[in-house]
Amino acid sequence: MLLSSTVYFVFLTGLFLLYWPLQRWRVAGLSVLLFANYFFYAKWDLFYLILIPGASFLDYLIGRGLGSAQAPWLRRSLVSLSVFMNLGILATFKYMPFFLATYAGIAQTKAPAWHWTFPLGISFYCFQSLTYTIDLYRKDGKPVRSLLTHMTAVSFFPTTLSGPITRVLALAPQLEKVGRTLSSEDGGKALFRIGLGLMKKFLIADYLAENLVNRVFDTPNLYTGMEALIGVYAYALQLYYDFSGYSDIAIGSALLLGLKLPENFNRPYLALNISEFWRRWHISLSNWLRDYLYFSLPGLRSKWKVFTYFNLFFTMLLGGLWHGASWNFVIWGALHGAALAFHHGWRTLRGNKPASANLAVRVASRLLTTHFVILAWVFFRASSLENAMEVLARIASLTVSLANISMPIAVVLAIAAIAHYLPKRIYEFLASLYIRSPFFAQAAALAALVLAIQYVAVTGAAPFLYTKF
Repeated sequence: MLLSSTVYFVFLTGLFLLYWPLQRWRVAGLSVLLFANYFFYAKWDLFYLILIPGASFLDYLIGRGLGSAQAPWLRRSLVSLSVFMNLGILATFKYMPFFLATYAGIAQTKAPAWHWTFPLGISFYCFQSLTYTIDLYRKDGKPVRSLLTHMTAVSFFPTTLSGPITRVLALAPQLEKVGRTLSSEDGGKALFRIGLGLMKKFLIADYLAENLVNRVFDTPNLYTGMEALIGVYAYALQLYYDFSGYSDIAIGSALLLGLKLPENFNRPYLALNISEFWRRWHISLSNWLRDYLYFSLPGLRSKWKVFTYFNLFFTMLLGGLWHGASWNFVIWGALHGAALAFHHGWRTLRGNKPASANLAVRVASRLLTTHFVILAWVFFRASSLENAMEVLARIASLTVSLANISMPIAVVLAIAAIAHYLPKRIYEFLASLYIRSPFFAQAAALAALVLAIQYVAVTGAAPFLYTKF
């Protein structure tokens, strides 16, 4: 069930109408949400009705144990069990074909068949579940006493496919709160975010993918160097609008149920350096990698700075592998890890001075950062390492022609770029204008958006790019 599909919005509407009358009774409201979560999983595969409740229940028991255990060895054993279980789920149902293929390549034999793969990327569930047990191990909160609350929070359906990764100890108190109401302002915000997400997905991301990006990456040798370069730029915009569009719909969906999720994007291509980029892009994942992986690596407090650089590199290397079982993602993670380590070293040499206020220097820094990120995106998008090298080779050919860049594509590219760099106050003004509008005006705006989508998105809804992760 894609968050951009008609079926999803029928599901969301039905849940909204059922949930709010029952929300005043905690058990009834949570039961409705938990049923909705599992129904959402079941639409992908019935196997999830065994996997997710089983893993969630075990993490709940581990959490209760961490809440009462005092012996360090016992606490370490409990959190290790949770880590091994969740990482084991990832390894078994996501990475095993990659591991088997790699082994077969080394051993020069045929990779054995592996049938235990499923359509829903399970990574976001596992990362979200691990926030609970690791936070409890670090004594950053107290265990959730209600099994129903824990099962609902850890499997909350808007975050299932692509985040934002939400800490269970932040979501559970919201679920426990009885007597919540949905104000007209929050309702307007929710509809605005959902509409914005649909606009990003259908009118920009899918349009660029269908009409340019997929064609350039599928058959790069049919395009000139200039067209291939524009295709790579288009992918950078497609990925941003696709993923941030999903986040908008997820945040809006949760807000319709009176729940607030963390923000996930903040105009990432405005970053002055690679460190700032990761404070603006996929913020919930960046925070997760920092808080639960980087800070857990050995040598962080050592006087030897080499540990800091290695840990930055290793964190992003694993972050790349998390995105997919492919050497392309390993290279992408290694590029970002090396860049983060280099930038950290550069700041240390400069004595951690603030960024230059000189306009020319800041513009150059932004351009350098953005183009490094876009270069790395080639490996992220390409179907194989050979495909990535083909795209880069076409760009390096320096051939010039724009025969395959139609006027509609150029217009959408321009709108996408301008919209990304607009000041936040313009976005806030448009949001407040929509929220303050009477309900019939809000409905008319959504109806106009639906008509625009029907006109432009003739091929229907494509899956969100991050649902495969």
